[in-house]
Amino acid sequence: MRVCILPHSFQKDDANNLDFADETFDALISNYVYYNIMGSDKQDMLLESLRVLKKGGVFAINDCMKPKMYGDMEAFAQKLRDMGYQDVRLVNMSELVLGSECRANMMMLGNSRMLVGRK
Repeated sequence: MRVCILPHSFQKDDANNLDFADETFDALISNYVYYNIMGSDKQDMLLESLRVLKKGGVFAINDCMKPKMYGDMEAFAQKLRDMGYQDVRLVNMSELVLGSECRANMMMLGNSRMLVGRK
């Protein structure tokens, strides 16, 4: 389950099948949410989330993107570019925020990545 924050309200929803029309939201921000949803194909779930993002909308998805859970995220970022998404980058948050991959691993935050871009 995922909680969507809307103006003055909260709505509980299924991240695998969001109950929103295409291109509903201006922005998608997620911080360590998707890795908690077990039994789901993470890349399919990300595509479902991006489905509800308006053309020109921005996204920043920060998560522990372990290859066993997420697959090849560099290839996924390229797939988004090929689909027409703009400024798509995969940022290594382990080093940027936590100082090093080693320190991130000690904090159980190894493979911390942020997928950012614009639809």
